[in-house]
Amino acid sequence: MASEVKLPRLGQGMESGTIVKWLKAEGDRVEKGEPLYELDTDKVTQEVEAEASGVLLKIAVAEGEADVGTTIAVIGEQGEEVPDIAAPAPAAPEEAAAPTPAEPQTVAEVAAPSQPHGNGAGARVKASPLARRIARERGIELGSLKGTGPEGRVVAEDVERAAAGAPSVPTAPVGGQTPAVAGTVERVPLTSVRRTIARRLTEAWQAPAFQIAMSADMTRAKQLHDRLAQQAKEGEPRATVTDILTKACAAALIRHRPVNALWAEDAIELHPSANVGIAVAIEAGLVVPVIHQAERKTIAELAAARTDIVTRARENKLRQQDLDGGTFTISNLGMYGVEQFVAVLNPPQAAILAVGAIEPKAVPTDSGFEARPLMTLTLTCDHRALDGATAADFLRTVKAFLEEPGLML
Repeated sequence: MASEVKLPRLGQGMESGTIVKWLKAEGDRVEKGEPLYELDTDKVTQEVEAEASGVLLKIAVAEGEADVGTTIAVIGEQGEEVPDIAAPAPAAPEEAAAPTPAEPQTVAEVAAPSQPHGNGAGARVKASPLARRIARERGIELGSLKGTGPEGRVVAEDVERAAAGAPSVPTAPVGGQTPAVAGTVERVPLTSVRRTIARRLTEAWQAPAFQIAMSADMTRAKQLHDRLAQQAKEGEPRATVTDILTKACAAALIRHRPVNALWAEDAIELHPSANVGIAVAIEAGLVVPVIHQAERKTIAELAAARTDIVTRARENKLRQQDLDGGTFTISNLGMYGVEQFVAVLNPPQAAILAVGAIEPKAVPTDSGFEARPLMTLTLTCDHRALDGATAADFLRTVKAFLEEPGLML
């Protein structure tokens, strides 16, 4: 019997996704668990596996956005009759509209050349859910806007431009950026990742945050790093200072559960496991894949986990579960020579740790001064969930674990 392939909900709050491309064509044989198509959400682009074996009888949504639960294809046996698939319902008027394809768009969609046209009073407004939400929050009438999305759809950028009082600006053509001309402004369309970063950091900036900082003597941590490097077998991932730091933070988070927390508006959620996110810079922007239950892993296991998620992040192969469930984040810019910086919160997490470079600095001793490798740790905290003394106790524990790694093992 033919099986309908429906767009899955890959994460909490996901309402729609963008089909980037199909990895199989109509008539191809498909095995259960085999990658079937690429789906873009507001967090990641990932391959979605087939849930049944058979022949791909029909592709109902070749590409573009679709709501969660929409039938996008049919898998069955060769020659089997394909059931009728209802076409997606057209956008309804603004006040009674059924959900239409959601933000974020792919680069191609944001840059798609279409003739902007107003929706007009009483017209059927085509707008993404994110555009509707922003318009509602800012008191902007969607019918008064000119949509620059496909078929004149109003997207979030149109609403934000209207809120800022700026006129509509033509976007770049599909397939790349308009060739730069001397003396002109180059307009770079937002990717889905960059759009998500902008939205989440704007949310983070609204939280009442504070920062505290401490410097840790990394002498023993570096010695541990060297010993682990010597013991690593050929072909195994080499442990880095980040892995040692992740272990120290995970152990400290279990001892200081108020820091291993999420702000939930009407409650503070204290989590039993340290799911540590590692900020990774990629071409499209910044992603934070998560090492789950980091407190249960050895440093060697953390090194393997970090190598895996960082590699897949840079190859654009992260899965939704790689990004979900984080309770704490580490952002390390030490490899760029940055000595100290302040990281922006990763909501709804209660804290994020910014890590600088290890620098030799003079430290007073009984016999005078001695050069020691110091690393500055700066903790940014959501004051709604954390108080200064609690945060200081946590950071002091992390410092102690780095200065005497045996305490955390």
